[in-house]
Amino acid sequence: MTTRPIALVTGASRGLGRNAALKLAARGTDLIVTYRQQAAEAESLLRELQALGAQAVALPLDVGDSAGFPAFAEAVRSALGRHWQSEQFDYLLNNAGTGINVAIAATTEAQFDDMVRVHLKGTFFLTQALLPLIADGGRILNVSSGLARFSLPGYAAYAAMKGGIEVFTRYLALELGPRRIAVNTIAPGAIATDFGGGAVRDNAQINGLIASQTALGRVGLPDDIGHVMAALLSPDLGWVNGQRIEASGGIHL
Repeated sequence: MTTRPIALVTGASRGLGRNAALKLAARGTDLIVTYRQQAAEAESLLRELQALGAQAVALPLDVGDSAGFPAFAEAVRSALGRHWQSEQFDYLLNNAGTGINVAIAATTEAQFDDMVRVHLKGTFFLTQALLPLIADGGRILNVSSGLARFSLPGYAAYAAMKGGIEVFTRYLALELGPRRIAVNTIAPGAIATDFGGGAVRDNAQINGLIASQTALGRVGLPDDIGHVMAALLSPDLGWVNGQRIEASGGIHL
C-alpha cells in the first residue's frame, strides 16, 4: 500500500492540468494523468513527475465520450492495483475541456451539444463512474471559469456549462458528505495558455485589455492556477467544501 496520496488529473498533457499535476507532485502526491491525443506530451509529463519523486501513470481518456467511462474506470482500477497495490485514489481533478467563442446567434446545435458532452455530461458521469474508486475522506475539484460570474460576448455556450458545473459541485458535496469527500470548484480567470487557440497568451491587444481590467494588473499564468488547484486538493483546506473559488487576480471587481 502506498503512503503517498494519489490524484487523478484529467486533461493533464498541457495547460492547467499539466501545471496542476506538477504542483501536486511537488507536494508529495502520486499521479494518474489523462490525455486525449497528445500521448507524447503525456509521456514527457510522466518524466517530469518522476523527476519530482512521484510515481505516475498516463491513461487515454475522451471526456466527451461517456460510453467509454466504464472501461476507463476499469483501467484506473487496474493501474491502482498494478502500480500502487491499492484499490482507491484520493483526489480527482476534473480539468479536461475545450473552449468555444461563438455568438449566441451563430452557435450551432452541434457546437452546443459538444460543450454539453465535454463539460457537463462528461464531468457528471465521469465522476459517477469513478466514485467507487475515490477513498472516503478524499477530495474532488471541478473546473469552472470566471465567465460563469461575468459575461463576455461569444462565450454563452461555454459559460452555461460552467454554471452547471458550479451547481453540480454543490450537490455533489452534499451527497458525498457522509463519505467525508469534500468537493469544490475553481474558477480561473483568463490565463496565458494555448487554451482557445492561445489568444490570451499570444494576442497583445487581448492580453492588455484583460490586464487593464484585473486588480493585480496582469493576466494569469499557469503557475497561478496550478498552485491553487493543488492547495484545494490538499488536507490543509479540508474544511472548505461546496465552494466556488475564483482565481482571477480580481478581474471585473
